[in-house]
Amino acid sequence: MFGRPLLRFVRKDTHINFMRGRFAGLITSAVLSLASLGLFFYPGLTLGLDFRGGIVVEAKTPDNADFARLRHALASSGVEHASIQTFGSDKDVLIRLDTAAGQKTEAVVDTVRHAINEAQPGATVIRADAVGASVSAELFRNGILALVLSLGMILIYIWVRFEWEFALSAVITLVLDLTKTVGFLVVTGFEFDLVMVAAILTILGYSTNDKVVVYDRVRENLRKYRTMPLRELLDLSINETLNRTLGTSSTVFLATLPLALFGGATLSGFAWTMLFGIVVGTSSSIFIAAPLLLFMGEKRLRRGASTPS
Repeated sequence: MFGRPLLRFVRKDTHINFMRGRFAGLITSAVLSLASLGLFFYPGLTLGLDFRGGIVVEAKTPDNADFARLRHALASSGVEHASIQTFGSDKDVLIRLDTAAGQKTEAVVDTVRHAINEAQPGATVIRADAVGASVSAELFRNGILALVLSLGMILIYIWVRFEWEFALSAVITLVLDLTKTVGFLVVTGFEFDLVMVAAILTILGYSTNDKVVVYDRVRENLRKYRTMPLRELLDLSINETLNRTLGTSSTVFLATLPLALFGGATLSGFAWTMLFGIVVGTSSSIFIAAPLLLFMGEKRLRRGASTPS
């Protein structure tokens, strides 16, 4: 009585034939990933301050920000090619600008402060951050290295815990998840910075955990049903873990949704990327990782068992 779950997303006796749509899932994933790679090269990611370098100034104006007056004041003060946008409210202004070699950050910030006050008297500068070109390049290299090392460690972990078919199918699936996330960042225009690297690493970790749960059940069923065709065994394993998968994904999704809706400019990009990654990671465990495991392990994991077409 006490062990009975209060909520089930699917019935206990549900048997969905997921492997029937294995080709459609793999083709759709491949097309989306290729499109995302194309978007990565053009128009490319919107690099944030961490990776692009430059100065970011946050200011609050007494009235709604007047972009025309602000741009004119900045141009009159010699600050050109500045990007101005609102965030949070119409009175919050975010100004991004590149710095020339030899330019002092303090002098640029003072110039921006005077220009803002000239355009809209009473405006105050809340925050000013600067990152040099060499530092931003190093941060970008370290961010990419963190992603590569993460995939490598995941490969080693799953290879040691399971077999090479499991490890390879998991890493291929994670790479496909990663490329789709990059495409999402390009389409939405969210800045790619260290916060987004943290989001992607979190997505990879969550997606890996989801796949390990399914793989554990597959391994148990391989020992339990020694003559069952691999295709049927994968369908059985996914159906047996479906409630757990949907329950965990829904919990994380609902916990992250308020951050996306009310987290402000600082957290919204991170949260929306996480929401996208949760959906992609959950679906890929079923429609990508399992079909890949079927193709790679059909002969080796199920020797002697006939697999229906």
